[in-house]
Amino acid sequence: MNTSLSSHKVCLAPMLDYTDRHFRYLLRLITKKTFLYSEMVTTGAILHGQHQQRYLQFSEAEHPVALQLGGSNPVDLTKSCQIAAEHGYDEFNLNVGCPSPRVKSGAFGAVLMEQPDLVANCLHAMKQASDIPATIKTRIGIDHNDDYQQLLALVEAIVKVGIDTIIVHARKAWLDGLSPKDNREIPPLRYDYVYQLKKDFPELTIIINGGIKTYDEIDEHIKHVDGVMIGREAYHNCFYFHQVDHRYYQQNQDNITRKSVLKHYFEYIEKHLIDGVPFSHMAKHTLGLFHACRGSRLYRRELSENIHKKGKGIEVLEHAMAMVNCD
Repeated sequence: MNTSLSSHKVCLAPMLDYTDRHFRYLLRLITKKTFLYSEMVTTGAILHGQHQQRYLQFSEAEHPVALQLGGSNPVDLTKSCQIAAEHGYDEFNLNVGCPSPRVKSGAFGAVLMEQPDLVANCLHAMKQASDIPATIKTRIGIDHNDDYQQLLALVEAIVKVGIDTIIVHARKAWLDGLSPKDNREIPPLRYDYVYQLKKDFPELTIIINGGIKTYDEIDEHIKHVDGVMIGREAYHNCFYFHQVDHRYYQQNQDNITRKSVLKHYFEYIEKHLIDGVPFSHMAKHTLGLFHACRGSRLYRRELSENIHKKGKGIEVLEHAMAMVNCD
């Protein structure tokens, strides 16, 4: 566990089907300091699934990295944390923000905002399971219960069990009538709720999430809170992070380019192809690497048309890279 690196000033948001170990490794070739979060893994997948190792394993290069858990049973969360602790994560994060119908029917995710005491019990169980810090990622409210008091009640409950780091997606979640995609875009952003939370709990580490795309926006937010979490922009434009280490962590960076990143990623892909990982599972994460470069559309089309074909490998990426006029 590499807790010495665990600054939350800039974080990668957990995104289902996106922030798997392959994408996190790719991003680590671009930024060494950004705090990385896994896609949500349910306690059921860890305790009863057939692919536990696939969900939990990661490269040592990924530190600092957090495992986000989905669940609402304190016993199951305890067992899951105990199992995952053996892998050396830097943090366990409880999902109290996902608005998908599947998550709602499983009684976890954003619906848990209605049960602050249960959330507190879950986080207490996670803290007791190991020495790895437990944190939470939540929305500001759900459905019509979206005034500041609901968020305040949740935070007051979890502070009592020793939680000191809170990530807030500054939108409420509509659990009826909106898709997960719409829930990321339609409910209005209320950054003022998150700023107020920091004022009310100055001793806590408060990280803001939602709609953040530019460095100017990051600069504005960290005047009010302790850190920011970047979601979709990270995936669609992953080279966005190449200035993060120098700008926010005062760490000199190598003179990396998009093409040098991809060439280093080739080594990772080749190693994991030998282990049986499908080429497409790794190559798809490079679709946003050449965002805004001349030829980027050709690059994406070449990948989209070929990475799923049987027998394809590094040569697809090499051919696609040659179409791009960008370092």
